[in-house]
Amino acid sequence: MIKKSLYMRIILAFISVVIISIFISYMITSLFFHQEVIFDEEVSKIATGVSDIIEITDQENADLVVDTLSEFNFELLLIDAEGVSYSSNDAAFSVDEETKSRFLDAEMNQTILPYDKRDATRTVGMPLEISNESYAMFIHLSFEDEVAAFKKIIIVSLFLVLLIGSLLFLFASRYLVNPIKKLTSAAKEMATGNLSVRLKSRDKDEVGELISSFNYMASELEKIDKMRDDFVSNVSHEIQSPLTSIKGFTKAIRDEVVPVKNQQEYLDIIYQETDRLSRLSENLLQLASLDSEKHPFHPVTFNLDEQIRRVVLATEPQWKKRNNKIQLDLQSEEVTVDKDLFEQVWLNLLTNAIKYSSPSSEIMIVMESKSHETTIKISDSGKGIPKEDIPYLFDRFYKVDKARSSAEGSGLGLAIVKRILSINNCTIDLESEEGIGTTFTVKIPKNKLE
Repeated sequence: MIKKSLYMRIILAFISVVIISIFISYMITSLFFHQEVIFDEEVSKIATGVSDIIEITDQENADLVVDTLSEFNFELLLIDAEGVSYSSNDAAFSVDEETKSRFLDAEMNQTILPYDKRDATRTVGMPLEISNESYAMFIHLSFEDEVAAFKKIIIVSLFLVLLIGSLLFLFASRYLVNPIKKLTSAAKEMATGNLSVRLKSRDKDEVGELISSFNYMASELEKIDKMRDDFVSNVSHEIQSPLTSIKGFTKAIRDEVVPVKNQQEYLDIIYQETDRLSRLSENLLQLASLDSEKHPFHPVTFNLDEQIRRVVLATEPQWKKRNNKIQLDLQSEEVTVDKDLFEQVWLNLLTNAIKYSSPSSEIMIVMESKSHETTIKISDSGKGIPKEDIPYLFDRFYKVDKARSSAEGSGLGLAIVKRILSINNCTIDLESEEGIGTTFTVKIPKNKLE
């Protein structure tokens, strides 16, 4: 049983098309061959030439001339006015009396008159005079041998076309199918977990585009796999660190290693670590919810400036503790976004600005309304962010200061901000310079949201 592979399908399709084309071509050639190749004009020339020869012959030598001309592969019949026939020895055709009379009575200057036309034969007649006597001449020409030879040549030629074309296409199809075979092998290799597999292709055709798409898919999958590994590693680290502290301090208190007067301090540390675990869990759940397509999304129209003022008041204990000042430059502006989610955006950005601003410095929140969008800038005068860290700042669990205590944050706040803005068709930009400060710019398009 023939394996139904693409290779075999291409070959069978080609052979089928060639066979059908050959059959149709043969039928068309056979149908029009006699009309296009065997020309009546040539038959007329032969008849005219023979009549000229006979007309210059004496009446007594007519039968001799007829026998002589029969050697030229045509049959000749000559009939006089009395109905006497002179024919070549192998003449196998006959003419009825009515036709004889018609040609005997015809004018001498009349052109050749066709008598019978068939597939591979022609029979023509014409009037002539021999020694002032009226005669009717009939010539029968057969092209059966020539037609048979021509058909044989056509069949052999078409068969050679089929044979040579099939052999050439057999090799050409390998060129077409081999890249797909390599693509299949690479896909199977990826299924085993090897995401580093890549294919080379210099072609710019559809197969080349397919290979380029495969390489792009493999590259993206490799990035996703690395992100997954990093995510698991970061989550494990973020969870393991507070658990280790909780376990150690709890064991110390239980074993009465810690003096009673210091137990309160240890219990405060345990509480802080537990609270950090709780926040981490909430952030992870929120990110998972935001990533899913089932996350509730409820855009409403509200005053953005009022929401920002409420968030500033909610964080007052934090910025007053560091002796910071919040400068607001807001105007009344209505937007249509998910109100609850955007409250999380301002809370995360403002908390981040408070955390990394210098003590006793100012934090600026400026709103600007344009024709196509509303922009909100939150600026601090902290130590800034190195240029090499800026492209990764919104990645999950990314921390600029790798040696910083994990108690200062889990690296999920800005990732949550980015995801919330993306859901609401908004964007965020970051400008930072070391030693000067950082500015986050949130852009809310009006033509999409309002």
